[in-house]
Amino acid sequence: MTKLKILIEKNISGYIYNLIPDFIELIRNKQIEIYNEASIQFELAIFLRSKLPPSYKIQLERNITCFNKKINKTNFEKKEIDLVIFTEDKGLFKNKLAIELKYPINGQYPEQMFSFAKDLKFLEQLTKEGYKENLFIVFADDPNFWGSEGKKGSIYYWFRKKKEFITRIKKPTGKKDKVICLKQNYKIDWKLIKNNLKYFVIKVK
Repeated sequence: MTKLKILIEKNISGYIYNLIPDFIELIRNKQIEIYNEASIQFELAIFLRSKLPPSYKIQLERNITCFNKKINKTNFEKKEIDLVIFTEDKGLFKNKLAIELKYPINGQYPEQMFSFAKDLKFLEQLTKEGYKENLFIVFADDPNFWGSEGKKGSIYYWFRKKKEFITRIKKPTGKKDKVICLKQNYKIDWKLIKNNLKYFVIKVK
């Protein structure tokens, strides 16, 4: 077993996390073009495949039951994983890591912020199913996502002003009858790519 493979198996999440700035640099230098979530999925999968040993599989939009037929899907916020990395040995899936991606381009700010919270909850749920520390990556080119305004207590207040996902997030629109409960607070650290395009990455244990 090579040193790289040993390093990856010990901390696949940390290895992938440290590769994200290199992926961002390709976007910044226009070597990669992103324009919606599907384009990010596609380009990130290609990028990561070039960085991982051949034994690692990278797949998109995989149903959670593909790795455990006994999973009760009704217990999960989502049914499909945006991007999953894993190895397979004699029918056993190992070194699983899930990545959820978001690139909102149609406004709907409070709904999208709540959707982010749902993705975080989904990644927390997956950790109970043997996934390693998962990653949540958000891209946005609209200042309404990282501005500083927001009424105290609102989803805007926490997401924009405090730059944080708190442990209890109430649905901000419609019937307001759903609440997302996270295991912990997650800090939001927006980083500039170019022009108005920014991103942040959160590790979900």
